[in-house]
Order: sequence, then C-alpha cells, then structure tokens
Amino acid sequence: MSDGGRRETPTRSGPGTSGWRSDRRWQAGFLLGSIIGAAATVVGRRAERAARRGLVDWGSVERIAIGRATRAPGTLSPMELRAAEGAYREAMARVVPRLEEALGTTLPGVVDRAAVVDRAGWIRANVGTFRTLISRLEGQLLDQVVPVGGGLTRATMALANRWVTSQQLGFLLGFMGTRVLGQYDLAILSAEAEDGRLLFVEENIRGTAHALGVPVAPFRTWIALHETTHAFEFESQRWLRPYLAERLERQLSLFSGSATSLGHDALRAVGRALRGEGSGEHWLERLMGDEQRRLFRETQAVMSLLEGFSDYFMDEVGRGLVPDVEKISARFHERRQQRSPFERAVLRLTGMDLKMEQYARGERFVRAVAEARGRPALARIWEGPQTLPSAEEIEQPARWIARVLDGQTSA
Repeated sequence: MSDGGRRETPTRSGPGTSGWRSDRRWQAGFLLGSIIGAAATVVGRRAERAARRGLVDWGSVERIAIGRATRAPGTLSPMELRAAEGAYREAMARVVPRLEEALGTTLPGVVDRAAVVDRAGWIRANVGTFRTLISRLEGQLLDQVVPVGGGLTRATMALANRWVTSQQLGFLLGFMGTRVLGQYDLAILSAEAEDGRLLFVEENIRGTAHALGVPVAPFRTWIALHETTHAFEFESQRWLRPYLAERLERQLSLFSGSATSLGHDALRAVGRALRGEGSGEHWLERLMGDEQRRLFRETQAVMSLLEGFSDYFMDEVGRGLVPDVEKISARFHERRQQRSPFERAVLRLTGMDLKMEQYARGERFVRAVAEARGRPALARIWEGPQTLPSAEEIEQPARWIARVLDGQTSA
C-alpha cells in the first residue's frame, strides 16, 4: 500500500520524545519561576511593610527589660509598695520646706506628683521616653534603611536589625532598672510643657540601703532631696527645658542625616572603648561631626551642672535633716567607684559612664562656687542660658566666677 500523504505523528516513545519533553519542562520551569517571582514579590512587600513599622519592637523591649529586672533579688509585692508610700510622703513633707528655704523659692505640687514604683514601673515609664526620642528620627532612618521598593533583602536586614536593637535596648533598660534609685521624670521633647513627676524605685532603694549598711528611712530622705532638687531646676527655671529640648532636637536631626555612614566607625569605636583605649574623648564623640560634638559638649555641661547641683544640696541640706548623712554620703559615693569589670564595660558601651562623671564634675563646680562666694552666688547660675557654665568652666570654676560674678570677659 502506498502511504501517499500519510504523516508520521511522533509519540511519547518515538523519536520526537526528547523535544516534547524539553518544551514541557521549559514551560513548567517558566510557570514555576513566575510563581516563585510573584511569591517573592508578595513576601518582599509584606516584609517591607513589617520592617517599616519601626526601628524597634517596643513590646519586646519592655518584656525583655522587665523579665531581666524582675529576676533581681528584692522584688516587692504591690501591697509592700503601697505600704511604703506613707514613708515617702513623710520624707517629702520634711524635704520640700527645707529645700525651699535653701533655694529661696517655692516648689508647689511636687509632693502630689511623687510615686513609689517597682523596677517594672520605672522601666515602663522609660520605655515611653526612649520611644519618644527614637520616633523623632525614625522616619528618616527608615527611608535610609528600608526604602520603599527596596526589596526583600533590604527588608530582611532591617527586620534583623530591629530584633538586635530591641534585644539591646531591653538589656540596657533591664540593667538600669535594677540600679536606678529615683528619677525626676520629665518629657523634655513633649509638646505640652507639663511638670515632671518624682519616681522612687523602692526595691532598689531598699537593696542599696542594705548593701551600704544604713537604715532605709534616712536613705529614702536623702534620695528624695536629690530628686526634689531636680524638680527645682526645671520647674523654677522655665527656660531650661526648651533650652535642652532645642539642643536635643538638633542633635537628633544631625544624627539621622549621618546614620548610614556610622556602621564601621561605630564598630571600631566600640572596640576601642572595650579595650579602654582613647585620647580623652568619649567613643560617642568620635562618631560626631563638629556641630554634633559642640552640641554634645554643651548638653553634657548642663547635665553635669544638674547632677552636681543636686548632689551638693542633698549633702548640704541633708546635714540638718538626714541622720548620719556624712556616713550615708561617703559609703554611697565609695560604692559608685566600685564597679565590676562587666558593669564598667556596660557603662562605657551605653554612655552611662558619662552620667557617673557628671555627678563628680558638677558637684566639684557647684561646691567651688559656693565656697568662693557663698551659697547665694549659686542663684546666678540659673538666670538664663548666658550664665550657664561652659564645659571648660565646669572644669575651671574660677573662669565662670570671673565671667559671671565679676563681669570679666574671656581672654
């Protein structure tokens, strides 16, 4: 039979099988690749949305910090905390009039804004403060770290950074929460100019009094003197809060503009800090430009003054108010100097070592002025920004005395 126009159609077992299979595999691969690409796009967008919710997971920060702090010894029940409130009311009732007499001004409402808290309560209050600070630069930093349309890789890195940052902040607040005794809690950057409140961390106050071998009642009064003096500084000097807020806003703005270039420099600076290396500058200053460094030093001078002023008055006023105040003060300041290597490393890394320096530098300045010209001369400090001591004058009080009290211009 003639096969004429008959065509041979390939079958799956015929000679065209490899070509057919190749076509089908290519089509399947294309389809699978399209699905994976679409899925990656969806996942990337979701990751990007998640990453852009913030630089920090504040819920995790609070849980980590409170978990760490509540494992420390000396935890008190809510009933024990409430029972301590009366002791602080009595202490404040004696502290306020003596401070008003020494400072020459009234402090209305301070007693009503005092609260006894546990470590967890202090942490919750300060999570809010940290959150407010970071929110001021978060938008700009997010645009740099995870730009819109940046893709899955950038978003994944941002989420990993958020996890690390949240762990670090949780550790920091947990560490501080086991050590802070009291705080004048003031929202520097809040739009509303509300007065602050006094927080007394009773668990830490009791633990520290026990460690120092001093009775807790006079120790409470001594701490109340320090924190109430902070209330005077901000509530009697209404220009001080906006002065500090303006500098802090400018520092945050400058930081957000240069944050992406800090990575390797920061790691090197941290390494030098851990090894105790340096040329006099704090490692944080080495990451700053000239304007940032100037603002930083101005702010540090004011913070040294605030802490030193409070330390001076807690001892001076305490002499007629707190039994054995000399012994309490001596043991407390000696304990400040006795830090474990771990504590010193944490303080350096977090910048908290600056606060320790502020107490000593500021107290030396205030005491030097009082001894040279009498306690009334200290009122000149608070006349306005122009009478604040500079960083150099904090170290050399005679220069401030010459400029402000004697009206001499700097050479």
